This record gives sequence, structure tokens and C-alpha cells, in this order.
Amino acid sequence: MSENKRPMLDELKKGKWPSFVTEMEKEEEKNPAAKDLLGLLETSFEDNTVHWKHGGIVGVTGYGGGVIGRYSDLGHKYPNVAEFHTMRVNQPSGWFYSSETLRKLCDIWERHGSGLTNFHGATGDVILLGTTTPHLQPCFNDLSNNGFDLGGSGSNLRTPSACAGMARCQNACIDTLHLCHDITNEFQNYLHRPMWPYKMKIKISGCANDCVAAVARADLSIVGTWRDAIRIDQEQVNEYGKSGYDILNLVVKKCPSHCISFNQETFEFKVDDENCVRCMHCINKMPKALRIGKDTGITLLIGGKATIVQSAFLSWVIVPFMKLNKEDGYAELKDLFERIWDWWDENAKVRERVGELIYRKGMRTFLKEVGLEAKPQMVKHPRANPYFFWWPEEIAEMNNDTFKEAATDKEVK
Repeated sequence: MSENKRPMLDELKKGKWPSFVTEMEKEEEKNPAAKDLLGLLETSFEDNTVHWKHGGIVGVTGYGGGVIGRYSDLGHKYPNVAEFHTMRVNQPSGWFYSSETLRKLCDIWERHGSGLTNFHGATGDVILLGTTTPHLQPCFNDLSNNGFDLGGSGSNLRTPSACAGMARCQNACIDTLHLCHDITNEFQNYLHRPMWPYKMKIKISGCANDCVAAVARADLSIVGTWRDAIRIDQEQVNEYGKSGYDILNLVVKKCPSHCISFNQETFEFKVDDENCVRCMHCINKMPKALRIGKDTGITLLIGGKATIVQSAFLSWVIVPFMKLNKEDGYAELKDLFERIWDWWDENAKVRERVGELIYRKGMRTFLKEVGLEAKPQMVKHPRANPYFFWWPEEIAEMNNDTFKEAATDKEVK
């Protein structure tokens, strides 16, 4: 244990929860960078200011992303963190690792960096915290030789991430792991070479439980769903009811669209599938009795983000249902991605996320430019404006149709 006097950091070690300070103190006995990092953090608390300055540009050969420059303005006092660059390593889909893989990764990092890691960052990457400029290329070479690749950083496609999906969950409507792996390989150029106005995140959840929080944290949120009926095992419903489970109050009355009918005497359970919004609540509450439908696909949403220019956004629906086809490499989905990115790249300001651009330009403009039809599921709330406006070409088309209809009537007469 360190003998350094760091009273403010010592406060963070108190309580019943694990402390990152305690873990960093274990590493400082082996790595001077970890020791200086703790000293810098204590100084930041004392000064009530951050002592990291803009990192400038650092990287590895052929990659514009994956390395984040970090420099301290107290390098003279803490020389081992004067340079403290971060490397993002592309995670496997669903965050499945073998112990051998983890050992390789940690061995590489102990050779080239501080030994401090973050499993995982907000994007999903393994975050390797703290190395120097001379070590960047050798570290990347070792990572690459052992089967690892850098993740996204900067104004580019960030590393796509996905829930464990069918590997561990009976509710998964899609093969999230295959989709995430395929998308990551397909769009490598966008991942490693920043060329966009700002960052773009893709997150994939196998169902509406949204275990990777795609709706809140991704510009493009892919959520598994189904469009046929919920499968109901009436015998299991009876078992829930006979055991004393309060189906009425815990399930039926909690349905957001009030689409469940239930007989408390016979325990007969029915779902009005036309009005079901596939929220997963009833399935979560009665997993033995209820299952997802068989006709599965995805709902695609857009615009989730934390606060930067506009306020924080939850993403909203742009494609209520799309079937995924592994055989053609998810061609329909990828083609839509490309159209969205082209429009965003053409129209966005610097550091403007796609959701902010839609907010500025309007959903109507967005849908027209990327070739999507308006659907009821896109509506956030009923419109207050009593007027409806058409595009000029729509008016011309309507006038042309009217002219043709009038001409036809004249010929008939």
C-alpha cells in the first residue's frame, strides 16, 4: 500500500463499494505512471481544476482513430504522466473473452503502458489508459500481431457494440453478435479514418429491454422486435395464477397500451397484438408463460446522444420494422446507413450529431432526403399545427393527376 499522503483520494476508498483508488494503488507499486497519476488526481482535487491539456494529434501508421492524445500541464511535477495517451481496443461482439485473450491483452499493456485499463468505455472498447508517444506504434504492432484492432475515436464511426443476444438470452429477436461483427468489418474505413462532421455510434440490442442502452446512447439504435403475436402458454399462465402471483396488478395494469385482457377467475390471458407495442414488460414478468413472436426483425431508431450542442436526446423511430437477411449481408440496412451518412456529412455543422441535424432541419426533410416514408410510429406527439404542407413536386404531381383524370372524364363523355 502506498505511503503517500493523499487525504482527498483516501476519502474515495471509504464505504462498502470497491474503489478505483484502491486498485490504482496496487498498480503504483509496479508502475511509476500509476503513482504519478494518483498524485496528479490529488492535486486536481486540491486545486479544483483539471490538469489535462489538449492532447493534439497522435496516432499509429494508417489509422486516424483509436488513439487519444493526453498531456498534463504538470509534467514537470509528475513526469511519468507528462504524456498519458489512451488507446481504444475493439472489443469482441457481446464482450466475450477467453482468459487467454485477456492475459495477452494485459501482458501487452504492461509492456507498453501504465497497466491501467477500463473494461469497457462508453462506446464499448477496452480503454488502455496511459502510454507515451514512442510506445504507441510498438503497442499497436503487438496488439495487431495478437489479433486485436483499434476501435474508433474522433469524428468517425465509433466501435459498434451489441448485447450478448442469442448466446445468453431467450428474448433475443436477432443474432446481435453476427450483426455487430458484420457491421464492424464492413465499415472498417469509417471506423479508423475520421472523415465526418462528428462521431457516429451504432448499438444493437436484441430486444426492447435494450441492455446496451442503445436508445439513449447511440446515433443509430438497432433494437430487435417481432411483428406477429406474442406466444402464450395458457397452462403456465394458470400456474402463475394458482401460485398467488398478482397477474392483474403486476402485469395487466402495467401494460402501456392497455392491450391485455385477463379473466381473474379462469386466468384466461389474451393480448390484442394489433395494439401491442412490444415493450417486453409482460414477457419479463411472466417468462414461463409468454414468449416473443416468431416473425422477428428490428426497429431502427436515430438520434440518441448526451448533451453537446442541443439537449440530450433519446433516439426516435425511423423504421418500425425491418427483416434482416444474413444471406445478402444485411444489404437493406447497410444501404440505409450509407444514405443517412451521406446526408449528414453533406449538411451537418462541425461537431453536430445526426440527431441535432434532424432537429435543426426537421424530420420531414430528413425522411425525404434518405428515401423513407413517414410512419405513425415516428410521431412523438400529435401535431398542434392544423395545416399540412406539401413539397412543390408533390403539388405538381397532384395537379398532373387531376389534369389526367379530367381529360379521361372528357374523353368518356
